[in-house]
Amino acid sequence: MKDITEAKRYISNAKEILREKAIKEGGSYKDRKYVRMAGHTAYSGVLVALDIVLGDKKKKTRKSVEWYQKELSVVDKKVLSYFLDAYDILHLSMSYDGVLNAAVSQEGLEVAEKIINWAEQKTQA
Repeated sequence: MKDITEAKRYISNAKEILREKAIKEGGSYKDRKYVRMAGHTAYSGVLVALDIVLGDKKKKTRKSVEWYQKELSVVDKKVLSYFLDAYDILHLSMSYDGVLNAAVSQEGLEVAEKIINWAEQKTQA
């Protein structure tokens, strides 16, 4: 089974991609391709962390955003709110749209870290 260390590694890799390849200039990044890559990497880290807590209840098919929403609505509403933010920022704004605004990326990474920290606490309890 994967552990929280792997989820944290995804976030670390996303930060490295933004820092070394997207290249921040002022309040924006210069390279949309690497912003997309970082967003996808960070979102993957969120999903790894959530899968550790929520388990592999749905093994045969790929889990949908709706599945995560349903599961989190039962477990923790605050983390559900974080997940929705992570989906909007990391997956949609960064991964698909490649939003170059550095503040958007920073907010997405902070939300991802909150989810991973919550997952870590849940696994230690």
